[in-house]
Amino acid sequence: MKNKLILLGMSILTVVSCKKEEDKKKDGPKPVATVKVEARNVTGFTEFPASIEGRVNNDVRAKIQGYITQVLVDEGQYVSKGQPLFRLETNALNETASAASAGIGAARSNVSAAEANVKAAQAAVNAAQVEVNKLRPLVEKNIISNVQLQTAQANLTRAQAQLSQANAARQQASAGVAQAQANYQGVRENINYSIIRAPISGVVGKINHRNGSLVGPSDQIPITTVSDTSELYAYFSMNEKEYLDFLKNSYGATIPEKLKNMPMVELKLANGDIYPEKGRIAAVTGQIDAKTGTIQFRVSLPNPQKLLSNGNTGTIRVPKMYEQVLVLPESAVYEQQGLINIYKVEKDTAKNAVITLLDRVNNMVIIKDGVKKGETVVAEGVGTLKDKTAVKQEPKNFDDLVKAIQPIFEE
Repeated sequence: MKNKLILLGMSILTVVSCKKEEDKKKDGPKPVATVKVEARNVTGFTEFPASIEGRVNNDVRAKIQGYITQVLVDEGQYVSKGQPLFRLETNALNETASAASAGIGAARSNVSAAEANVKAAQAAVNAAQVEVNKLRPLVEKNIISNVQLQTAQANLTRAQAQLSQANAARQQASAGVAQAQANYQGVRENINYSIIRAPISGVVGKINHRNGSLVGPSDQIPITTVSDTSELYAYFSMNEKEYLDFLKNSYGATIPEKLKNMPMVELKLANGDIYPEKGRIAAVTGQIDAKTGTIQFRVSLPNPQKLLSNGNTGTIRVPKMYEQVLVLPESAVYEQQGLINIYKVEKDTAKNAVITLLDRVNNMVIIKDGVKKGETVVAEGVGTLKDKTAVKQEPKNFDDLVKAIQPIFEE
């Protein structure tokens, strides 16, 4: 019994000793990942939803009314300026053209007849003039009576009047030829209009009318649209505050100068990819839309590979340049009661500090004040700490921490 009591006592002492050792271990400094505050050049982005249009978008409409007999292109096809797109029925036009051509022949016959009448009238005038010239000396010498001369002069006047009428008839006949030719030319133009051609070089959009459809110049819906997508325009809007900030923070005395000094912008596509070509803000409308309270900007984007088309959407990313600003990984900060907090490590003790942010960029926070360059900060697990907690520093690589941060919500 005595031996059993001794063994029991030794066991209790061992358990108590282990417990004290464990408590001592728990009460020791807590290992934490740390990182130093760095100063870096950082590029952030302000994002704006954008709609994308071709540089030129031309509605294709019929210049004359008619039924479509042929569709010569397909949607999405690239066409050149002047290329035939559609054909309209021309039977009635061809008949009209034949009649107009016959009208030209008839008008020319009228001109020939009128010219013959002019020649005959001119001959009569010439004969009458000769007779007058012959009789006048005889009358002056009293060889013949004045009555014969007066009769000859009356005949000359009548012949001259007939010549004037013949010339007028010839002019009218010539005008008839010009009118007949104009009628024929108009019909030929309408026949040419029966072939609907591409107004510009570009990509064919949705075809709204096909074979058998009656189309005309007054249709509300175009037959199709051809878009020049060699260059694209992305349109986005700023609200009044953003626009005033743009005017305040951009370099230049005038808006054109400010736009010229703006950095190149990026386009984030609908699938989240960044479009490989950068664009430039080329124009701004210059006035606030009273209905929406926004002002519209236009970005010019090259499209050499024809990756984008009229109607695409995306997000314009306008860069913001920060030079030598203080940064920390996002994992080093936490928010409490509307304040942004960090834990500075001073003499192996984590001390709470409030900081002010300028921006959040690429899993980093850009700090306005509250911390200095080179100070050591707890980099991870800040939500598990309390103010003045004893810690054991485990320095981490700044960039490795930034890359390891994953977004909470996926787009």
